[in-house]
Amino acid sequence: MILIKPSIDPVILSIGYVDIRWYSLAYIIGFVVGASLIKYLNKYYLNHISNKQIDSFFVWSIFGVILGGRIGYVIFYQTNYFLINPIYIFKIWLGGMSFHGGLIGIIIAIFLFSRKNKIDFFYLSDLVCIVAPIGLFFGRIANFINGELYGRITNFPIAMIYPEIDQEPRHPSQLYEAFFEGLLIFIILIFYFKKNNKNLKIGKISAIFLILYSVFRFIIEFLREPDIQIGLIFNYFSMGQILSLPLLALGIIIFSKKWN
Repeated sequence: MILIKPSIDPVILSIGYVDIRWYSLAYIIGFVVGASLIKYLNKYYLNHISNKQIDSFFVWSIFGVILGGRIGYVIFYQTNYFLINPIYIFKIWLGGMSFHGGLIGIIIAIFLFSRKNKIDFFYLSDLVCIVAPIGLFFGRIANFINGELYGRITNFPIAMIYPEIDQEPRHPSQLYEAFFEGLLIFIILIFYFKKNNKNLKIGKISAIFLILYSVFRFIIEFLREPDIQIGLIFNYFSMGQILSLPLLALGIIIFSKKWN
């Protein structure tokens, strides 16, 4: 069955010279819902952080994700262009965000905030990792609406044609990622949290998130069209796969240390 991607305007509405886009809305929903859910989960965890501190961290997380995501994208995916035109890094309106860069940014934000407020780093990172898939889910749906990060051409029985790209059937990789990296990871982590929150060892959820995300991302990248400006590294692996390997290793190391 070949599906046709519906034509959805990336701009929800325009107010004067300001365009409100689905991609921006995805970030807003992710941050707002994430902060609210962290407050709820914190009550049933160890309650080591106040609602006021969560509201404060909300601001830190926005800067961490957006700055890290943008800088990561420019460095990981547009290195040559950045070296020629360094000011490109500030042209956020042109698009371009990297999950791995955003992850580095949020890790730095968690480290600085937890140190400043004398909060256990892994306690806060566990809470963030539970809600992170919400943002990933809405972000991938926004990618789908924008017709970007689409999949490779396939003869798979179920595929999708992206009319704005070409007439070839492709993997709807954004939807794969929305399901596996977003919805499924969220369900797994919430279930694990609720089942073990009374005896949960701080840091395990962070490790599980890193492992699951890295594995899902690595596999789905085989179905996703590689970035045209980079192509495949060693003629086989995408940049997303290369960047996921250190995350997988980090997740395994953290999990092994938190096992006992």
